[in-house]
Amino acid sequence: MTISSTTPNDALALAEQLRPALRRLYRQLRSDTGSETISPLHSQLLVVIDEHPGIGVGELAQLEKLRSPTMSGHIKSMVTAGWVKRMDAASGDGRRVGLAITTSGRALIHAKRKQRTDRLAQALARLSPESLDAIRSAIPALNELDA
Repeated sequence: MTISSTTPNDALALAEQLRPALRRLYRQLRSDTGSETISPLHSQLLVVIDEHPGIGVGELAQLEKLRSPTMSGHIKSMVTAGWVKRMDAASGDGRRVGLAITTSGRALIHAKRKQRTDRLAQALARLSPESLDAIRSAIPALNELDA
């Protein structure tokens, strides 16, 4: 990471310009998912469980900044829907139960990801070459953001 000469006022002004664009883009991508078979939170939880197989409910709650009882309710409904399964922890600790995404859950997040990627690709295809270059150039900096 490089040291920046950006002043707090410059950063604030840029944030004020960037936030509405990101919010609008996020809202459009979220709304173009067709029939809502899964909530945005459950979709996010499936992605996290897929990235961290065997994660415990408490760990997942901490990671997502939710209370454990709240997370337990979400996990219960996702298990009932067939998107997540509970499994014994690899550590052999019978008290700890890990979570794994099911084939059905994985298919659901892949379908949503493809649908959103296709929607974004269609929007990008309508931009000028200069705008595409600007977005391409901004990607490394956007990936450095940790809000």
